[in-house]
Formats: sequence, structure tokens, C-alpha cells
Amino acid sequence: MYGRDPWGGPLEINAADSATDDDRSRNLNDFDKAALSRPLDETQQSWLLGPGEQKKKKYVDLGCIIVSRKIFVWTVGTILAAAFLAGLIVLIIKTVPKHHHPEPPPDNYTQALHKALMFFNAQRSGPLPKHNNVSWRGNSGMRDGLSDSSANKNLVGGYYDAGDAIKFNFPQSFAMTMLSWSVIEYSHKYEAVGELNHVKEIIKWGTDYLLKTFNNSADTIDKIYAQVGAGDTSGGSTTPNDHYCWTRPEDIDYPRPVYECHSCSDLAAEMAAALASASIVFKDSKTYSAKLVHGAKTLFKFARDQRGRYSVGSEAANFYNSTSYWDEFLWGGAWMYYATGNSSYLALATARGLAKHAGAFWGGPSYGVFSWENKLTGAQ
Repeated sequence: MYGRDPWGGPLEINAADSATDDDRSRNLNDFDKAALSRPLDETQQSWLLGPGEQKKKKYVDLGCIIVSRKIFVWTVGTILAAAFLAGLIVLIIKTVPKHHHPEPPPDNYTQALHKALMFFNAQRSGPLPKHNNVSWRGNSGMRDGLSDSSANKNLVGGYYDAGDAIKFNFPQSFAMTMLSWSVIEYSHKYEAVGELNHVKEIIKWGTDYLLKTFNNSADTIDKIYAQVGAGDTSGGSTTPNDHYCWTRPEDIDYPRPVYECHSCSDLAAEMAAALASASIVFKDSKTYSAKLVHGAKTLFKFARDQRGRYSVGSEAANFYNSTSYWDEFLWGGAWMYYATGNSSYLALATARGLAKHAGAFWGGPSYGVFSWENKLTGAQ
């Protein structure tokens, strides 16, 4: 077959070539149909269609846990809202003016306790602590015991008896015993009104002095220094003493005599009660408590071994006369049992014969009256 070449030359179309081209075209069509009839995988689709649209993940991976996106968003939102609300409340509380209500004044009993304990501060002898809180008092009795050549012992400290400056061990020991008893029974009450440390300091001031008035390191003693200072003005004596010349303790410049006793069961047993009861108050201070217990044992042994009343033949009979020592045996024995747990002291304190001697079964004008002179009621 011939045709005309548009460029001027002959155009020959070969029939064989034409047939071949038709076959090739038919084969390609068949191949394309076969290829299109087979589904494409994701890679092939990506080649043909390009990257598809990514779906939003419905979960959030927190590393250790996978949670729903909706729950995560709500949780974070709730936390932020709560934090904002808390901050707002704090801001309001800090900016709103506060009304401070004054504390109510202490009741009458509390005031009475404060003043009663202040009495002991006012009666202190010796070098006073800076926090003594009694402005008109100063150091006094700084030569007690040393100004008497017969004693020549440091007896500085303790408490003056009353308006004078005499120091009597007998009523002073009873006062320390009673204060210790009150702390043992009502320490929480003292603490509630802020006086626990104060009352314990008062007790220790007294017991420290009592320990000076005998050989507290020994197991056996033969004397006690029972009194410092004098007050007897009978017989027209003009010797300076605490009653002949009424003056401030800070201004005393005359020698103060010391009185000792060698048979004084009442005084020794009362001093033992004071130290024994105080050892319970100071049980947290093991060294000091043990020292008090040892001193109490020594004194109580002396009381039992050297029978007698401390005031017989002494100036003390004019001021603090003791009529018996049996009640001190009961009283001291009871406190010795509480301090040591030794049942022999309990047996003594509950002995019927001892109670009979103390007047527990016969009554009398002072029966049932608890005082520095009669401890029977306290022992019962």
C-alpha cells in the first residue's frame, strides 16, 4: 500500500507491520484490563493517589497508660478549674480583713494559782534567778551557814518562813511535799495554765536546799541542820535577830545562827516525804530523781533510828512545835513506798499499831485537820 508523503515523498504502509501494531495494541489493552481488575495494596495506592487524609487518634498515650482523648481533656480541664478556684479562695481569705477576738481573762482560780506560786518567788532566799518576777526582791542570806562557826556549812538557798527571814525545815518540807503531790495529781492542769515548769522550779529550789541540810551522799547520818536564823525576843534580849529587827532580808548584816538536831524523827520523816514525792515529779530526770530517793532513804532511816521530836528544847517550839512523830512515820512511809515500790514501807504505813499511836482511832480536837503539824489525814 502506498500513500503520499506530505513532505513530498512516497509513504508506504506495510501490511505486516500494521497487523503487528494491531496485535500489540490488543495485547496492551488486555494487560491493562488484567492489571486494573486486581486490587492495589496500600503502597501502590499511595503511589497513585498520594498521601491520604490522617484520622485523629481517639486515645492519648501517656507512657504508662493509654486513656481516651475525651477523658484526658476533661481531666486536665477539671484540674485547672479546681486549681483556679482554690487560688481564688486563698486570695479572698488573705485579702478579707480579719477580726481578732481578745482571749478571755483568766478565771479567778487561775489568777489565785498564779499569785499563790508568786508567793514562793517572793520568799526565796539566796541568789535569785533573773526570771524571779518579783521586782522588789534581790539576793539575800548569802552567808547562811557560813556565818555560824559551829556549822560552817553552806546553807544558802531555800525559803523564808513568813514575814521574817527564818528558814524552818519542818514547814518548808511540808510545803514541798504538798506542791509535789499537787503536780503528781494535776500536772495537766498546771500545764493548761502555763505553770507546770514554774511549780517544778519552785519544788526544786526547796529540795535543793533540803539536800544541803544533811549529808545526802551517806547512808547513815547523825544530825540535820533544822533551822537558820532566830526570832526569840523573850527575856529582853537585844541580840539582833529576825524579830528584834524587822528589815528586808537583803539588808540583814548580822550573823544568823544555825540550829541542828540529833533526835528528830518528825522532821526527818517529813523531809523524807518531801524528797520522795519530789523524786516522782522529777522522774524524767533520772539522776536527780535517784539523788532524791537516796536522800529520802537516809532521812527515813535516821527518823526510825533516832526517835524524838525536833522542837523539844529548841527555839522552833515557839513557832512550829511538833507534838508527835507517829503521823510523820505514816505520812513519810506512804511516800517512800510510792517513790521506791518497796513493800516494807507500805507495811509500815499501814501498821495498825503505828496508826493507833498517831491517833487514828481516838479523834481529838485536831483529828481530821490536815496541816504541817498533823499529817494523819493525808496519810489516810
